[in-house]
Amino acid sequence: MTVKQKIDDIVEQLGCIGIVPVIKLEKVENAEKLAKALRDGGINCAEVTFRAAGADKVISRMVKAYPDMLVGAGTVLTCEQADAAYAAGAKFCVAPGLNPKVVKHCLDSGIPFAPGLSSASEIEQAIELGLDFVKFFPAEQAGGLAYIKSVCGPYTSMRFMPTGGVSADNLNTYLSYDKIVCCGGSWIVPSKMLDEENWEGITALCRQAVDKMLGFQMVHVGINCQSPEEAEGVADMFDNAFGFAKKVGNSSVFASTCVECMKQPFKGKMGHIAVATNSVKRAMYQLKARGYTIDEQSIKCDAKGNPTVAYLKDDFGGFAVHLVLKK
Repeated sequence: MTVKQKIDDIVEQLGCIGIVPVIKLEKVENAEKLAKALRDGGINCAEVTFRAAGADKVISRMVKAYPDMLVGAGTVLTCEQADAAYAAGAKFCVAPGLNPKVVKHCLDSGIPFAPGLSSASEIEQAIELGLDFVKFFPAEQAGGLAYIKSVCGPYTSMRFMPTGGVSADNLNTYLSYDKIVCCGGSWIVPSKMLDEENWEGITALCRQAVDKMLGFQMVHVGINCQSPEEAEGVADMFDNAFGFAKKVGNSSVFASTCVECMKQPFKGKMGHIAVATNSVKRAMYQLKARGYTIDEQSIKCDAKGNPTVAYLKDDFGGFAVHLVLKK
């Protein structure tokens, strides 16, 4: 596998995860406990920064405990650090700035590398070096999403991982833009919780961040009717009782936007439930991690190949459940 293929594979994984915790772990012996806390919270990746001594040992212990975990190295400033990180099992390396010497060394050595940058000139340097995925740092201080959108006009192939000033409050603002693969940040793993070895607290923060990122919201219930006449009759009942205006479609009749009366039985014994999300792709990844199976044949995508609809394999109380992309 070429280094470009490795980078594309990592970008695909990071795109599904969405959030990359930036970790400065002083106690190497806590590496496995921290990795488990992250995974239990739905985040199966980490950027272990070389700002702490023993970062390569932390990476090695995490990877050995959980071989499928996407563990990378952060604040990689030298060729020697990159080699140490990769030898320890890091899947990728990240830096706060763009050092052509380190970038070339990593690419020549087959090490996926994402340098940090914050200007158009640095983007051109990255392109010249053969990169199309970079860290945008420090994100908020360098202009945030508005700046990224402005430079994506001339640099259409570049993809970004904003880090620096990203938090639970602005995470979805960044992730809403399709040129942003994922966001990095240390807010999920506060130093105070690390010092206190509060693994349950870190897991809770991870789960909260994932849930906020996905933004699950039930948007309508589908009722299986036996005929078009029955579907219209049920919709009329909702209209007469609650003022839910009837709208007749090709395969169903809606009562307002919250009740869909199917003209003939569809998925689910009783009907179906639609759950909207900010990202069907990330939602499918998380639901699979939580033990649910996606009906692969049900997935629908937009013109760019991004999933917009997907059904779960199993019913919930007689109702099929499907994801739909928020509008």
